[in-house]
Amino acid sequence: MNKLKKRASARWVSLAAGALALFGCAASVRAESCGSSAVGFGAWLEEFKREARAVGVSQRTLDSALADISYDHAVIGRDRGQRIFHQSFEKFSSRLVTPGRLSKARALLQRHAALLRRIEARYGVPGSVLVAIWGLETGFGADNGRFKTMQALATLAYDCRRSAQFREELNGALTIIERGDMSPAQMRGDWAGEIGQTQFMPSSYLKYGVDFDGDGRRDLIRSTPDALASTANYLKGKGWRTGAGWAEGEPNFEVFLEWNKARVYAKTIALMATKLDRGD
Repeated sequence: MNKLKKRASARWVSLAAGALALFGCAASVRAESCGSSAVGFGAWLEEFKREARAVGVSQRTLDSALADISYDHAVIGRDRGQRIFHQSFEKFSSRLVTPGRLSKARALLQRHAALLRRIEARYGVPGSVLVAIWGLETGFGADNGRFKTMQALATLAYDCRRSAQFREELNGALTIIERGDMSPAQMRGDWAGEIGQTQFMPSSYLKYGVDFDGDGRRDLIRSTPDALASTANYLKGKGWRTGAGWAEGEPNFEVFLEWNKARVYAKTIALMATKLDRGD
């Protein structure tokens, strides 16, 4: 087994030639493993680091990103307790689409009117939709989350429930650090590894993140133009149709379900965006 792993790792090093785009290919050479408790997490993490080095991730990135993380029981607790999405639409939406949030959203629509027009011209997504998502995800950037992203992703990648999915996200987070978009210390977000003002998973960050303010960096945490334009780029990439409706049953509602598969949440985005669009 060790000889096979060594030969496979060498083959991938040759093919990758240092390119992080091939990081996901490590799945074919690694020993599949996971756990359901903290026991074994340390050994799993060391194996993950070895496989990351084999496909070109620098030791510097690994040291900065993974040197001081541990199994996070709070993350597992959140993963197992997502009952909020089972609420009725009326109850769920009334908690989120509040008069105060709508008032703040209207003020931000005015403040960022020029920016939102430029984003809509490029991606076809109205400002009302972007501001609705912005408000629902993080209170317009006021609370991006307090979980350490690398620790959350490593915990979920080790956990057996969705190990493959979150291993891919952990790989993506390392790529973000390696290319210099963010440092591990800056990467704090929600419990499932979401990053930034509209809560992008690392894989979406890599695919849809854009530098809209022109400073040379895709910064979805501190740059409102980058965060909102990246959100529009995501929606467009998932099939957003310019000028089409977004209420349930209309073409763009399906794109909201790409943003969040919980129908009650997609309907809440549609509700808030409609209220902002009509000026309710």
